[in-house]
Amino acid sequence: MRGARTKWRLAAALAASALALAACSSGGGAQEEEGGGEGGGGQVASNERFTVAMVTHEAPGDAFWDKIRNGAETAAAKDNIELNYSNDNTGPGQASKIQAAVDSGVDGLAVTMAFTEAVRPAIQAAVDAGIPVVGFNQGIDQYEDYGALMYFGSDEALAGETAGTRITESGGNKVLCVIQEQGSVALETRCGGVKRGAPNTTNVNVNGTDIASVTSTITASLQQDPSISYIVTLGAPIAMAALDAVDQASSQAKVVTFDLSPEVAQAIEDGRIEFSIDQQPFVQGYEAIDSLWLYLTNRNDMGGGLPVLTGPSFVDDTNIGPIVEYANNNTR
Repeated sequence: MRGARTKWRLAAALAASALALAACSSGGGAQEEEGGGEGGGGQVASNERFTVAMVTHEAPGDAFWDKIRNGAETAAAKDNIELNYSNDNTGPGQASKIQAAVDSGVDGLAVTMAFTEAVRPAIQAAVDAGIPVVGFNQGIDQYEDYGALMYFGSDEALAGETAGTRITESGGNKVLCVIQEQGSVALETRCGGVKRGAPNTTNVNVNGTDIASVTSTITASLQQDPSISYIVTLGAPIAMAALDAVDQASSQAKVVTFDLSPEVAQAIEDGRIEFSIDQQPFVQGYEAIDSLWLYLTNRNDMGGGLPVLTGPSFVDDTNIGPIVEYANNNTR
């Protein structure tokens, strides 16, 4: 069943990508762009100007979200959209910002669903008000029930399981999976997937906003259990903290991470990190906004009722070469 579902999702992703490229290249009735988000350029759509709100659960200091915003701003510049970005890394806070966007009468809403139950009433308020909603990054199992039209992101369960299987096939025995935001549905799902692929997996919770404490917690775990052979981190900054912890604990554990950063890309190229499971956040931000533009101007529905997968995309020593440049440009 999982295999069939995955094939359908991959087919949906390919169809969506083709549609997006066609939209970018056609630009019917376009005019020259005057500024816009980084990475934008070329032409701006000549349709009426829409206002779209993007509300995320971004935590302070997490550079991952710079890629989301870069993608969103690039699409907004192309599509003649006024983008209102806001964030709160608490469920009630994010729900309040979603409701504020609804009350302001935006034309579209792109939202992450890390705190699923907390944000559900505000999302349904948007749907009830006739505002098209797109989910991205988190909420792959909830977006349809909440009334969102489309979803862009990685299949976290599949990504985790594939990573765990790869670790097992590489001879990994005991795995430590580091969760930097306790209660996040996507992060818990990732570690659950890792455990399916590598059954001898233990989770540890850390405070992702305090990197020094992350390093000390991982160090303590490695010192208490020298048999840990792999560390799986769920974000690029946590991966760099894990490398420091390995050094401090004089451990032989190998590091695998979700997501990329310039530092992680360089560490993969240098052989310090085994591989990264990339969900391609730039693409998530871009497609979340561009899909709303397609819906508002042409009633397109990308994905055919299924999530459009942006990952997992694996980055390792076989393909890291050109990706280092893209990571430095803040698009990977």
